[in-house]
Amino acid sequence: MKEIGARFGVAATTTAPFHERLTWFWANHFAVSADKPTVFAVAGAFEREAIRPNVNGRFVDLLLAATRHPAMILYLDNNQSVAPGFTPPRAAERENRPRATGLNENLAREILELHTLGVNGGYTQADVTTFARALTGWTVGGLSDTGFRFVPRRHDAGPKTILAAHPATATHVATKLVRHFIADDPPPAAVERVARAFVDSGGSLPVVHAALVQAPEAWAHPLAKLKQPTEFIVSALRAVPRARDAKPEALFLALREMGQRPFFPPSPQGWPDTAAAWANADGLWKRIEWSTALAERVGTRVDPLAIAEATYGPVLGDATRLAIQRAESKQQGLALALSSPEFQRR
Repeated sequence: MKEIGARFGVAATTTAPFHERLTWFWANHFAVSADKPTVFAVAGAFEREAIRPNVNGRFVDLLLAATRHPAMILYLDNNQSVAPGFTPPRAAERENRPRATGLNENLAREILELHTLGVNGGYTQADVTTFARALTGWTVGGLSDTGFRFVPRRHDAGPKTILAAHPATATHVATKLVRHFIADDPPPAAVERVARAFVDSGGSLPVVHAALVQAPEAWAHPLAKLKQPTEFIVSALRAVPRARDAKPEALFLALREMGQRPFFPPSPQGWPDTAAAWANADGLWKRIEWSTALAERVGTRVDPLAIAEATYGPVLGDATRLAIQRAESKQQGLALALSSPEFQRR
């Protein structure tokens, strides 16, 4: 719960919210899940240690940091991937450790399919196998040293040809960024500009992120994206400072009810990034329930209309404004503001 408290505490109070959103985006791009027992203790550390320090660097460095982190190695079973013919030492057998006896392609496949080239990036099964051979020996330390470890005797030392600096990576990354920040259906012109920035800069993430912000499409349609549950709750904590005393356990339970447990993405693909995944009746009703409970806890100490105006300014609709003004109490007004159509979108 410490990791959840720290994560949401920073998101609710940071003066650099775009940087924080980028951190969460990249953590989801390189998704690991605490649902796997071996990953549970290191999922939060993965975001702190591999993602956050590299958001303003080069994509290749972010990729390497994410791939080498124990959370990723354990999540995608690369600790079990060894060169064909490898025989584990007898000590490992005596200690009843999992026996690594062959090639495991999980990590290699997900790097190509999800992290770099994309599913239509032009790679073949032979590329997956070759890449998996290159990653043999990448594992984690023992109980007293859970960091990255390379074990030469596990490594396949034969010759290999690896895809590198492929333009499909730029397109795949640009598409995901534009889908997350601009529209569920990524505008092709925006994708092309962001991809070009990626290629021209050699994967410099500040350059890529700047191209995203400078895209005219990013400003053409306010409230084009439905917030994911985590974004909705962070928005509420930022809009209502008095709500920031919420305990991590309560945030976890609320997000579990809304279908997005922190650090528990459903697969290596991460959390879905389109409205279709979140715009269901039960999920939206859970947001209303949470908004009502928050409003009751905050009480009469806030001005709901002022919060709505400060949060959305000119895009606050007349119907929402009128509903807040006609509310029977400040609590009801705040619940209406947080449950409004405007507050569900960004």
